[in-house]
This record gives sequence, C-alpha cells and structure tokens, in this order.
Amino acid sequence: MVRFEHVGLSYPAPGRRSAAAVLHDVSFRVPEGGFRWLLGTSGAGKTSLLRLMYLAIRPTEGRLSVLETDITSARRGMLANLRRRIGVVFQDFRLLPHLSAFDNVALPLRIAGRSEGQIRADVAEMLRWVGLAGKLESPPETLSGGEQQRVAIARAVITRPRLLLADEPTGNLDEAQAERLMRLLQELSRLGTTVVVATHNEALASRHGAPALRLEHGRLVP
Repeated sequence: MVRFEHVGLSYPAPGRRSAAAVLHDVSFRVPEGGFRWLLGTSGAGKTSLLRLMYLAIRPTEGRLSVLETDITSARRGMLANLRRRIGVVFQDFRLLPHLSAFDNVALPLRIAGRSEGQIRADVAEMLRWVGLAGKLESPPETLSGGEQQRVAIARAVITRPRLLLADEPTGNLDEAQAERLMRLLQELSRLGTTVVVATHNEALASRHGAPALRLEHGRLVP
C-alpha cells in the first residue's frame, strides 16, 4: 500500500546555496489495511512524511510507491486521480466556515459528481457513525473542537479512501474525545482502510497498541 525506499526530502533554503534536508534515507512499508503510528517531537519530520504520502510533494531522493503506483515517476494527471483515493485529516480541521457540517462532509461527493439522493443518505449515515446525527445543519463555529474534528474525519472518509492520513488528530481534544476518535480510526482499519496517524502523544500510542514509525531529526529510529 505504502512503500518508502531510501527516501530523502530537501527544501530550498533561503540564503543558502544547498537545499535543507528534512528527511534522510527513510525506508518502510505499510500493508493494505494496516494501522501505523508516526511518532516524533515537533520538527522531527512527521508532517513532511505525511505530505509525501498524500502526494503534495515528491521525494528528492529514493523511491516512493503509494497505492501500487511509483510516485517518483508518475505523471501529474495520475497523481490527481490517486489523491481522490486518499483521505487526509489535518490538525487545523480545514472546515469551510460558511457550510454546515452536512455540506462540509458532502463536498467531496459533490465534487465527484454523486447524485444528491445518494449524497444525503451517505452523509447522514457517516455523521451518525461519528456521533453527530443531531448536528447536520450546524455551522463549524457552533461546534466544539471535538465535534469539528469528527466532522473532519467524516469528510476524509466519506469517499471510502483506501488510505487515511491523520496529522495530530487528537491535538485539540480532551482525553475522552481522543479515545473516541481512536476507536473510530481503528474501526476504519478493521474495515480495510490503511491508516497512518502522526502524533507526539506517546501515551496515546502506548494505550492503542500498533506498530510505530519513529522519526528523529528526519531519520527513522528503532
């Protein structure tokens, strides 16, 4: 499902002749339906690794394969098609403030050209699944942080992605909300979605046993 082979990533550095390396010789595999923690302190390279996985950028060294496709050499049009099969939950939610919870979740389906009848049924069921059946018409500003995060999860998985990436999804949640969110993500993995969750919360990861990828200064460590 996801394969990194000696991947390196560098960004242009203002005022420097050489690029600044943020990932170094990273190699790992995540099987289909697998659940992986991505651990490391702030600045370790977790967000850059996720950006590679959701195809926002390409590696500057090594080989990267996502959804059985070699990203290193794939055409731009092919990457656009692949992104539709990847769900992303951002730390800052990125909900559209002028849309209701229902319409935020429905947006990917409308972009994909689904019928309104099917959209209404699917979105209502998804919001029920994340515990927000009574909040369909609520705008984001009226929802708590935990509720907004669950709307973001619903939007990320409404298209039934094969790969789900979550960047610090529990960072704005209390302990009870974080535990509920983890149960949702683990249920998705049991249903066949490959899930990668980036966090610096070591205690949370230890309570939910799963293999971990640990980054330090842009390198994977044991």
